[in-house]
Amino acid sequence: MIERIYNINVRRKAVKTAKHNRAKKTVKLVRAYVAKHMKSNEVKLDKELNEEIWKRGAKNPLMKLKVKVIKDDEGKVKVSLVK
Repeated sequence: MIERIYNINVRRKAVKTAKHNRAKKTVKLVRAYVAKHMKSNEVKLDKELNEEIWKRGAKNPLMKLKVKVIKDDEGKVKVSLVK
């Protein structure tokens, strides 16, 4: 089992998207970032992380996230929010 903590800055790419799609784009960027760094295609976001991204609405999501990533022996990755 591998466990890591990442600070993900999505501002540069999320600001370039349409305003009403920013939260959806942020979720996709987090998945892509974790998939790249953990070398796995099976990435599951925790419910709390998803709610934190969408908390301020679709137009104004969080631009910096501190996440804890756990990869099990089967290659599945779970992403949760660090408080």
